[in-house]
Amino acid sequence: MSSEPEYRPGLEDVPAAKSAVSFIDGKRARLEYRGIPVEVLARESCFEETSWLLLKGELPTQRQLAEFDHGLRTRRRLHFRLKDLIRCMPADGHPMDALQASVSALGMYAPTRAVNNQAANWDATLKLIAALPTLVAAFSRVRRGEEILDPRSDLDHAANFYYMLFEKEPTTAVRKVLDAALITHAEHTMNASTFTARVTGSSLASPYAVIASAIGTLSGPLHGGANEEALAQLEQIGGPENVKPWLDAKLAADPKFKVMGLGHRVYKVKDPRANVIQELAEHVFAETSRPKNYETALELERVCAGIYGAKGVYPNVDFYSGVVYHSLGIPTDLFTPIFAISRVVGWLAHWTEQLVGNRIFRPEQVFVGKTDVPYVPLEKRP
Repeated sequence: MSSEPEYRPGLEDVPAAKSAVSFIDGKRARLEYRGIPVEVLARESCFEETSWLLLKGELPTQRQLAEFDHGLRTRRRLHFRLKDLIRCMPADGHPMDALQASVSALGMYAPTRAVNNQAANWDATLKLIAALPTLVAAFSRVRRGEEILDPRSDLDHAANFYYMLFEKEPTTAVRKVLDAALITHAEHTMNASTFTARVTGSSLASPYAVIASAIGTLSGPLHGGANEEALAQLEQIGGPENVKPWLDAKLAADPKFKVMGLGHRVYKVKDPRANVIQELAEHVFAETSRPKNYETALELERVCAGIYGAKGVYPNVDFYSGVVYHSLGIPTDLFTPIFAISRVVGWLAHWTEQLVGNRIFRPEQVFVGKTDVPYVPLEKRP
């Protein structure tokens, strides 16, 4: 007697792979990259070093980091025809669509699309990490009618991206908070886009196709767009004094109302990434002033703690990251592309892991349709 396989919507709690890249303990607010807490990396490390750690499994030596950093800096430039393609994209198109298309096109300029060549794979890994900031900044400037800026090899990853967006160097505090934001978004176990990357990679598609497919998944509002929605919510509230009446009205209309930026499928306490972003953001605000949205977010967190805290619903990384990006002058629709600039490292780490002992994904389904349906000729159908 056969039993029907258990169906779990969204593959909830169903392991899809074995991985050593990152680890989460949602009850203890623990996120580790290769065993190192993410908040330690955000405070003490840099995006380049964290990238090596995720890709290679251990912290680099000084020489390894220097060579890796050099490899990234020398691969930031785009082929002139790829720039022409970006110039031809509609200015009102979404930057995530532009990024996905650009990454696919980037692969057409790769020397090889084979994935059985370790040297070519490493070159593609470096090129993708290095080029994504250039692609995002290029489209952002073109749609504003500005010229694409060449990357600067004398600036690190975060500072160069900021320069390519605004044609000015960031302050020390701005560079640090942007670098930390990239670190905190670089990897987060088997989320939807990472699973997509591994599925695409399991077919032995090129790394450019792997990343383009992951970007497509990240573009969905249930995955990568949460910080945009959290910021829009804060702007709707209008100020810290409006938080309680706004929330009271929302809960009166719908007792199950969900506050954007609160709660996480894994974390049952405050997201450790939210803590470190908030801490570093204070250094940026010290140079200017605290934005109203930030004051609103602090009050919203305080009020919500008494309502949702017992249910394990606390701020996640999106609750404050949108406020920080907005304070830096970054357009709202670039928030998710910046997520991709960071998460490309995690995707590539999982892709590399997938290729070891690879087996193409071929899950089962629970069939709920009809069987043995007779074919009725067209002239006999009602």
